[in-house]
Amino acid sequence: MNWQNAIKEYQVYLKIERGLSKNTIDSYTKDLEKLCLFLKENNMSTSPIAIDANIVKQFIYEVAKKLNPRSQARIISGLRSFFDYLVFEEYRNTNPTDLLETPKIGTKLPDTLSQDEIDALINAIDLSHPQGERNRTIFETIYSCGLRVSEAITLKNSDLFFEEGFIRVLGKGNKERYVPIHENTQRYITMYQKTIRSHILPQKGFEDTLFLNRRGKGLSRQMIFMILKDLALKIDLKKKISPHTLRHSFATHLLQNGADLRAIQQMLGHESITTTEVYVHVDKSYLKQVVETFHPRK
Repeated sequence: MNWQNAIKEYQVYLKIERGLSKNTIDSYTKDLEKLCLFLKENNMSTSPIAIDANIVKQFIYEVAKKLNPRSQARIISGLRSFFDYLVFEEYRNTNPTDLLETPKIGTKLPDTLSQDEIDALINAIDLSHPQGERNRTIFETIYSCGLRVSEAITLKNSDLFFEEGFIRVLGKGNKERYVPIHENTQRYITMYQKTIRSHILPQKGFEDTLFLNRRGKGLSRQMIFMILKDLALKIDLKKKISPHTLRHSFATHLLQNGADLRAIQQMLGHESITTTEVYVHVDKSYLKQVVETFHPRK
């Protein structure tokens, strides 16, 4: 088995068996391609089945010179997953990453925006521009529903259940969840549908996609990122933000206003409550509130 075939089989496994998104699969693939490039540059002719722990350690050592601990940890995790797959399929007996020590990275707290900063960003959108109404609507939807950018750009008209007050979201691993949507955001979406989207001819395959570009195709993650970056520059926002910052802000603001952590977990689509608990570290007042509300000695 050569590297190209092994990587192709692994990609199929990640997509079919684990249900991972294209972006996640691409990330895993890039890490393996870096390993392949390292082998080529150092004239090491070894296969995925024959490569040993020493070579993998050399590769990680080279990577460590260029990347921060968090990126190193991600690459080690990706390689471990790949070799676990080879062991599972009985191509190998052992995983050469088993003895690798993952760098300690601590807990990275998510960046958030205040309500005033979010209002300033959205108010900076030029509504006289043909795409202004669409841009305001998509950012309102991301913040209102706590969506990942990939979930927002793949949202469909058939996913909107406004009478019930919910939208259907297809999250990581193709897991479906229903998220409440505020009536103000419903109005923005309805206005966008009637005044903007109804005048765009969808391309084949995008007939049901909610947010379209001028050519009738879906929006890209990069496009949403660039629009938000331009808005941040426009209001002179010094924070480094991305569309995911709106999702973090959604969770943090709910927590600050007394929302239950389990409810936030369901709305975000987190499989484990421990993933959601990071927001407790962002807003420590939540812990104080819990004690003051529920402790018998309050």
